[in-house]
Amino acid sequence: MKLYGRGKSRSFRCIWAAEEAGINYEYVEVTFGSEGTDTELYRQLNFQGKVPTMVDNDLVLNESGAIVNYIATKAPTAGLIPIDNAQLRAQYDQLAFFVLSDLEQPLWTNGKHRFVIPKEYRVQDVLETTKWEFKKSQKALVNLIGERPAFALGDHFSMADVLIAHTLAWAERFEFELFEGLKEYKDRMHTRQACLDALAKIES
Repeated sequence: MKLYGRGKSRSFRCIWAAEEAGINYEYVEVTFGSEGTDTELYRQLNFQGKVPTMVDNDLVLNESGAIVNYIATKAPTAGLIPIDNAQLRAQYDQLAFFVLSDLEQPLWTNGKHRFVIPKEYRVQDVLETTKWEFKKSQKALVNLIGERPAFALGDHFSMADVLIAHTLAWAERFEFELFEGLKEYKDRMHTRQACLDALAKIES
C-alpha cells in the first residue's frame, strides 16, 4: 500500500490510521502545486490534485474517510471499526459522516477563503461566520460523544477517534477555540503511540 500525503492535512488521518492498524505501507510525501499535486502523473491518481491518495494494488482511493475505513477493515482483529454489530456500525458511520460534512466544513471554508482559492473569489466576511459555525458544530459533537469523552464510540479506541481528534487539531492550528473537554480529549488521543509514530513519519 502507498499513501500519498502532505504534513498534517487530511492525509495525516490516513497515516495515523495505518499506524493504528499495524499494516505495512509506504508514505509518499508530495508537494502542493506544479512540482507535486498538479503534475500529470499525480493527477492520474487524484483527478483534483489533492491529498490524500491511497494505492493498494489496483484500488485507488482519494477521500480520507474512505481510506481510514478501508485501512480499518484490513485489520479486523484490532477493533478499529465495528464489523459484526449493525447498531454500533451505524453509530460509527454517523460520527464519521458528521466529521466530514459538519465538523470540518467551517475549517475548510476558512482555509479556502484565507489562502486556498484564487484571491478574487475569497470573501473575508465569511471568516467570522466560520467561527460561529464551528462553535455550533462543537456543541453537536458534545451531544454525540459527551463533554469529556474517553473515546468517541463506546469504551475503546476506534477510527472515529482518528477522524475527530485530527479535525480538532486542525481547528487548533487555524486558531479556532476548542471547548475545554474536547481539547483534553484531542490532546490525549495525540499521545497514542500510533499517532506519535505517524507524526514522526511525516516529519522525517
